[in-house]
Amino acid sequence: MRRDVCAILIAAGLAPLAAANGDNQVTSSAEHHHTNRLIHATSPYLQQHAHNPVDWYEWGEEVLQKAVAEDKPIFLSIGYSACHWCHVMAHESFESEEIAGVLNAHFVCIKVDREERPDLDEIYMHVTQEITERGGWPMSLFLTPQRLPIFAGTYFPPESFKALCERVAEAWEHQRAEIDQYAAQFHDHLEAWAKGADPVAEVLPAESVARTADLMVQHFDPVRGGIGNGNKFPPNMAMELLLRVYAHTGEARLLEPVTTTLDRMAKGGIYDHLGGGICRYATDADWLVPHFEKMLYDQALVSSIFLDAYQVTKKELYARRAAEILDYVIADLQSPEGGFYSTRDADSEGQEGKYYVWTSEQVRAVLGEEDAGLFCSYYDVTEQGNWDERFGHAPPGPKNILNVRRDGEVVAKLYGIGVEDFRRRLGGMKAKLLVVRQKRVPPGLDDKILSGWNGLMI
Repeated sequence: MRRDVCAILIAAGLAPLAAANGDNQVTSSAEHHHTNRLIHATSPYLQQHAHNPVDWYEWGEEVLQKAVAEDKPIFLSIGYSACHWCHVMAHESFESEEIAGVLNAHFVCIKVDREERPDLDEIYMHVTQEITERGGWPMSLFLTPQRLPIFAGTYFPPESFKALCERVAEAWEHQRAEIDQYAAQFHDHLEAWAKGADPVAEVLPAESVARTADLMVQHFDPVRGGIGNGNKFPPNMAMELLLRVYAHTGEARLLEPVTTTLDRMAKGGIYDHLGGGICRYATDADWLVPHFEKMLYDQALVSSIFLDAYQVTKKELYARRAAEILDYVIADLQSPEGGFYSTRDADSEGQEGKYYVWTSEQVRAVLGEEDAGLFCSYYDVTEQGNWDERFGHAPPGPKNILNVRRDGEVVAKLYGIGVEDFRRRLGGMKAKLLVVRQKRVPPGLDDKILSGWNGLMI
């Protein structure tokens, strides 16, 4: 069902507002003037909003009954602790007294951690995608008291968001019949969607699986790997399917998209070349600039696909990356009791990626001129930086994201040293820089221990 931002809202003057795809911890430096009921939440993400002036509730019977009793629409915000754009919207809008005043006056406001409530996240992500033809976090939804959609989007800049809240409130007051009619139509659609989401009992025929693999190959970038030309997520499930079909057929064209993708991921900025671990996705087609959050489930899925690919290709790089990712998880995400935490944030000190990036001057200060030259040549560190204004979320000043543009054998030859000597020296340099990096203010840790994600990791 295609929802063209719902005719009722357009009739109310609610033309679609520009919303960026949202995907952390931007906090106000001011003292806490407000404390809302999220202070009692168990979720670190919800607790980050406990001092917003917005009168937040957690999802539950109390707040849902309140909305019905007061006949007020619901504003539902769904996000997670490592989501960069969630934090941006929190800082810009949810910490604003003016915007909070509009929300509190006209809506019952609910905050949801999508990692705690994947069931709600799945339903309302479907709603958001139906209305806007895009998805992402933060999800920003306006609902009837019966939890049916009025309007949905992702991140909104503060002035647009304030205007949107005011327009929805006006439509609720003056065009209620149209809203109710639209919500009823969406109710029917959601019921049909829920029935269609029931798992299929039959085993898929082998030819269907092979056909699916053929179609997947066509969607991979043949030069840079991955799928698409914008944001690139590790396509773990697609690569796993291609490897499985390749194991039965031996067709090289099924293996090539996997190796191209893993080669670029292993060498790109999406991978943490000092501390290990994989970021959630790259914001560019070359895998250079990630959103820097590290999610437990990505560590599980990506290490697994590297290991599977190593078993097929015997390529040592894949085994090394799998081991380094698992070492990172044990070092940084394992709790004293043995379970695994959910997420390491993208931001620290109010800046995304600040913990991970380097200037050439910083590298020289740690390694000295000779070793710094070797290190910078291998990891693409330059005076001007490789993370710049071409990327919309680049910080000010020259910053470098470590990535590998030339093989170690090439760099070793350029510097007139043996490959083994190069690798030995590089290992020592990485260890020195990692010690220095660990003295920086670390990104926030979401210490929820989720059974599903732990199952993947184990």
